[in-house]
Amino acid sequence: MTDTLSALPPGLTDAQLEGLNRSLHRIVRHNDFYARAMRIEGEIRSYEDFVRRPFMTKEILQKGYPFSFACADRKDFARMHMSSGTTGTPVLNPMTRHDVDQWRETMGRCFTTATLTSEDTIQITPSFGLFNGGFGFHYGAESIRAFTIPIGAGRSHLQLRFMEELGTTALGAIASYPLRLMEIAREEGFDFRKRTQLRVGIIGAEVWSDSMRKRIEDVMGIETFDVIGMTETGGVGLGIDCVQHDGIHVWDDHYIVEIIDPESGDVVPDGVEGEMVLTTLTREGLPLVRYRTRDVTRIVSRGPCPCGLSTVKVARIKGRNDDMLKVKGVNFYPSQLEAILMSFTELSTEYQIVLEEKHGKGIVTLIAETLSGIDEEVETRIHTRLRDFLGFRVTLQFVPFGTLPRSDGKAQRVVDRRGPSGK
Repeated sequence: MTDTLSALPPGLTDAQLEGLNRSLHRIVRHNDFYARAMRIEGEIRSYEDFVRRPFMTKEILQKGYPFSFACADRKDFARMHMSSGTTGTPVLNPMTRHDVDQWRETMGRCFTTATLTSEDTIQITPSFGLFNGGFGFHYGAESIRAFTIPIGAGRSHLQLRFMEELGTTALGAIASYPLRLMEIAREEGFDFRKRTQLRVGIIGAEVWSDSMRKRIEDVMGIETFDVIGMTETGGVGLGIDCVQHDGIHVWDDHYIVEIIDPESGDVVPDGVEGEMVLTTLTREGLPLVRYRTRDVTRIVSRGPCPCGLSTVKVARIKGRNDDMLKVKGVNFYPSQLEAILMSFTELSTEYQIVLEEKHGKGIVTLIAETLSGIDEEVETRIHTRLRDFLGFRVTLQFVPFGTLPRSDGKAQRVVDRRGPSGK
């Protein structure tokens, strides 16, 4: 970490500068539209020159649908994936065979960082399709020569059976899916600690709190690792936390990480929270320069880690800029309320935040499932924790276990019923 929070981040390494200019040359050589649209010309010779470049955004990529920003000939495309978080016009990432190999390498690094080896059996539960998750986990397992169970999404009862009978040692999943498996196991009296050999969970694709992490680890008897990535920048495998669990290592020989003030666009000092901006250094099909991810985090460190890695390390993703909720002048993220709820063992892992506006006033209703009912003393403690955090009282609605809808995909935690003026 920098010595003071007022110091600007260090400049680019020689290797990063070389990779950056290689990407810029590729854009100029293969796609004049891209080069003109993003004012890419000549070489970047310094960090100061780099931060003067304009930002790329999802909205810009959407306008280029399907392949206006591609920097490879169509005959060189090996595959494509689509951003799972995109609404409206999709964002596609065409990948060359080199890009697939780069993906395999970075995801393999993630698995190795999470203590996995060729001796492990990895059960892959994200879907295989336009969402990149299933394929990314597969490439990681392939890279370290582990035994792979590519079951994909859903079929939760079969998931548990395979874990037990096939000797699964590592679970790959989106963050909300272990919660579903835990519910099925509870209904069936299935004890992960006694009936499986699980020891590691590689979990990502959604924001999940430290409290949720503890709940998963306690029930499943595993050590979890938070893996990050997005389709636009090459899929899951951008980075992962290590055994220190104090931040996420980002592979900075493949990516440049910046943290900016989302309002001004200025780079903020290390340690200050802001929006993560990524630049790809080794991608061919869709090289990106200063791509605004909307993910909120901060730089934790840049030096050697006790785990043996020496990459830039960012804090676990807090949320996305567009996920931030504002009620009664208070800004907060769903994950912050989740952390409070998950600290109460009387509650299940399922909850929903309902936002409404009545008589010009914002109202937050927090619907939480209980495992066996809530007494008055616990309810008072939950109210107190929430009020201390938000500064106002929310409406708490406790419902029996199993009331809220379940999904094998990403969980819907927020229901916003406010009109445009309330958002």
